[in-house]
Amino acid sequence: MKPILPTLSRSTTPEAIYANRFIIAMTVTLACVLELVDTSIVNVAVPHMMGSLGASLDEITWVSIGYVVANVIVLPISGFLSHLFGRRNYLLLSVLLFTLSSFACGSSDSLGALVFWRIVQGLGGGGLIATAQSTIFETFPRKEIATGMAIFGMGIMTGPMLGPTLGGWLTDQYSWPWIFYINLPLGVIALILTLVFVPESKFRRQIEKIDYIGFCLMAIGIGALQLFLERGERFEWFDSAQIVAYAVTSVVALGLFVIRQLESEHPLVDFRLCKDIQYSAGLVITFLLGASLFSTVFIFPVYVQTLMGYTAWQTGLLILPSALASGIIMPIMARLMGRGVPARPIIVAGILLFLYSMWGHYHFTTESGISDFLPPLIIRGLGLGMIFMPLNTLTMASIPPQVRADATGLYNLTRQLGGSVGIAASATLITKLGTIKLAALNEHIAGNNGLALERLATLKARVLSMGTPNPLAELKSMALLSQQIGRQAQMLSFAHLFLLFGLAMLFAVPLLLLMKKMSIGTGGDAH
Repeated sequence: MKPILPTLSRSTTPEAIYANRFIIAMTVTLACVLELVDTSIVNVAVPHMMGSLGASLDEITWVSIGYVVANVIVLPISGFLSHLFGRRNYLLLSVLLFTLSSFACGSSDSLGALVFWRIVQGLGGGGLIATAQSTIFETFPRKEIATGMAIFGMGIMTGPMLGPTLGGWLTDQYSWPWIFYINLPLGVIALILTLVFVPESKFRRQIEKIDYIGFCLMAIGIGALQLFLERGERFEWFDSAQIVAYAVTSVVALGLFVIRQLESEHPLVDFRLCKDIQYSAGLVITFLLGASLFSTVFIFPVYVQTLMGYTAWQTGLLILPSALASGIIMPIMARLMGRGVPARPIIVAGILLFLYSMWGHYHFTTESGISDFLPPLIIRGLGLGMIFMPLNTLTMASIPPQVRADATGLYNLTRQLGGSVGIAASATLITKLGTIKLAALNEHIAGNNGLALERLATLKARVLSMGTPNPLAELKSMALLSQQIGRQAQMLSFAHLFLLFGLAMLFAVPLLLLMKKMSIGTGGDAH
């Protein structure tokens, strides 16, 4: 296939690529940040969109679901599409499609139009992360891969956290269409920089055949899986025929897709890469990382907004130091790895920091304030930053350059699915744990419990002091006590869920023993 857009000769020589490597890394990272911010930016604008478009809560959720489903469908075949169009052309087309659909989203005057353009936006953004990652691996020399991954990692880690902050500010100051219009100038900048500086891959291979049946099976399977995860908790999981249908469709379609790809000489997704033990171990760890990252980003805002009364804007500002901590620590880790510090101890240290942070989250209460929140949140950002960049490097260390684009697509899909599973599990466990904790607290205060009676008397005295008649004061004090018990049950469920995701990351530690090759493109000894 001939190039769709011109390649400027000054950016294609090895010397020019090396000289522009940091600009290239920042260009592809900017494109990724746009895509990741749009994953979460709409959440804070949901009430405004409901009022403007006349949509119910269940209907408006398709604005998010359509984007995510389209995103995960494109992710695993981003390597294939890079070979089909050329990596540079595919990156340009993805950014262009994302930018144009962002304008269309902001201009939508109906729910149907908005959902349609969000799906198109998701298709445009789906391949950006994997394409950016493979570009960096090819652009930077082996000894500087960690530095390139640090730049990339700053965008990946901060993007999901910036979404609610930026979305809250734009919605409050302007209106909900601006959460999409903000992409236009940044998208144009990314387009220009890509056109000028990003080179074509020297490892592009000719695509001889397109497996349309395989693509349909993959789209149906991944789409059904994402819908199962997105809507399962709302419809009580397997109590709903709709959710059962999603589950069965996903299992059958993905099973047939995997079999077809393993038998194909020209697969859309090369599952043979999973024969590499180091790569497979990295997939499992990045799944755990995605679950821990996205679930904690999801449940902390729910906690501070529902129990503590924070606004979306205040919540975003509270989360921001965690994102900044990740951004600061990753270049430091890259410098350490560049000087020969082994990656595996850095990852273990990051996991332990993340666990320590979740231990701090476990001790949050309904009386906690900013001084209680900031230290654990900053430690969380440091821990995740120490995991992300070295893990990327280790996972790809034994993958040949010719198939690295395919490997990054599957790797990023795995992290995305980990995030979806983590969020779905969080939403379900919050409800289940809340019910369990509420029952335990009610049982504890039943009968003539001295502390409960003392608390009830204090509440009654407060109500009486406000001029409430005695019979009514008794009822009001009981209602207040019940409300306080409910808040404490919710708080306990949040606390235990934080700790659970901290402990889940410990499962990554033994898998690191399987990751023995330390450097991209070398056969270095294990550290």
